[in-house]
Amino acid sequence: MTDTVISSHKKEVVIGFERPFVVIGERINPTGRKQLAAEMAAGDYSRVVKDVEDQLAHGAHMLDVNAGIPLADEPAILAQTIELVQSLTDVPLCIDSSIIKALEAGLSVYKGKALVNSVTGEDESLEAVLPLVKKHGAAVVAISNDETGISQDPDVRFAIAKKIVERAADHGIPACDVVVDPLVMPIGAVGTAGRQVFALCHRMQKELKVNTTCGASNVSFGLPNRNGINAAFVSMAIASGLTSAITNPLHSEIMTSILGADVMMGHDPDCMRWIKRFREPPAMGADGAEGRGRRQTRRRRATT
Repeated sequence: MTDTVISSHKKEVVIGFERPFVVIGERINPTGRKQLAAEMAAGDYSRVVKDVEDQLAHGAHMLDVNAGIPLADEPAILAQTIELVQSLTDVPLCIDSSIIKALEAGLSVYKGKALVNSVTGEDESLEAVLPLVKKHGAAVVAISNDETGISQDPDVRFAIAKKIVERAADHGIPACDVVVDPLVMPIGAVGTAGRQVFALCHRMQKELKVNTTCGASNVSFGLPNRNGINAAFVSMAIASGLTSAITNPLHSEIMTSILGADVMMGHDPDCMRWIKRFREPPAMGADGAEGRGRRQTRRRRATT
């Protein structure tokens, strides 16, 4: 069994094979959100505050924080955003950037053990990111691509993931602190994309014994009713061994599929989290007291 422990200064979240699925809220990301990007670049974080509140209210266990804004000072903005988010919540964070200076700035102000997103199988990335992860005692997302791009051969992607795990070990980072992203391709363009990820998640767990994550919404790109596809994908991926995902907790279909998958996998003992979320409250009587229900309150017919 492999547990990946991520923490803030007050709270731990554990990603693991026999644990409930971990939802990493994706909303604090200006990519594709022009208004958020403009506000963050101008030092206005009011929308970030709302994103924090909304995602936590809908069940996120961790939050991804990204400040990738073109022509902006990404290291400074990322550090400021992390400090703000940590002042609002005690859930752990995933520090998300492809810029080494931004990752370093974010890690320098982070309180706790962060999840760094991410490192690839490229030698340049490995030698830049892994020492930083080790220095700050963080965990890291390992993206299963390298200089050759994203292979359509699952065996190649597995080999890249294995390389990253081994190189991490060379830097003193244990396999439990490497969370592999098998890379989700759009199912509308690559018909085998789902099966590729399912097979890879299974192999990551059984052979490499590492936890996994992904950007779950990628699978539905270009299709109608994206949330329906995403929900089906996530539940099937969980059954195949996926242990976390960066996704939008505001989409109820996805959160319901995750809760249901946890029940089916035996990761929700006695179905208590499902019951707590979906059990209907008792009907209220006319006087405001809890009613006893139709069967109990129905008057019996008189007997003759």
